[in-house]
Amino acid sequence: MNTKLLKALGLSMCLLAIVGVGVIGLFNPYTYNTEVAIETGLTTNQIKTVQQKLKNWGYYSGNVDGIYGSQTRNAVIKFQKNNGLSADGIVGSQTAAALGMNLSSQSSNDLYLLAKCIHAEARGEPYVGQVAIGAVILNRVASSKFPNTIYGVIYQPYAFTCVNDGQINLEPNQTAYNAARDALNGWDPTYGAIYYYNPDTATSSWIWSRTIVTTIGKHNFAI
Repeated sequence: MNTKLLKALGLSMCLLAIVGVGVIGLFNPYTYNTEVAIETGLTTNQIKTVQQKLKNWGYYSGNVDGIYGSQTRNAVIKFQKNNGLSADGIVGSQTAAALGMNLSSQSSNDLYLLAKCIHAEARGEPYVGQVAIGAVILNRVASSKFPNTIYGVIYQPYAFTCVNDGQINLEPNQTAYNAARDALNGWDPTYGAIYYYNPDTATSSWIWSRTIVTTIGKHNFAI
């Protein structure tokens, strides 16, 4: 192989590497935290119960810490496969029953998860602004453009900053619970908004193209 051909091949490989980095940067602007992404909406105590049961049966070797990380999820998947269940890594009603657990109602799990997101995204905002965050999540659930569950909406990749940076794991305070209840009971201060952003910190040019419906506290709410 002559020198010119070797140089040409080397240049081609460099170009491919640069293009590859560009493509990754385009479609993966953040490092997605899979430890956070696979939360199920269970309470911390319920997750600890799942972990302890799986640990007792040899499926799980990690800490019983109430964090539904990848190690817990993998253990759940192994348990599901061994028990003829859908191996999706989520502790739904059938998996819970196989584990010998009696989960609280889905509405209670939804309330908890919604409160967590409100607390992570809007603590420090006026109360109506916290309700508004909950309303946006519920408006997304109702929209065909988004997943049809609270869990699915909140953990949709890159949808919420608090999921990417781990603040979703903070325990919600009573104000966040109250705001979540008001949102679930139908209070929508955003008038149907499905997006929100802080105009002082937003860097996405796309979000600025959305029609603003109202502004509450530091957030613009848009459709």
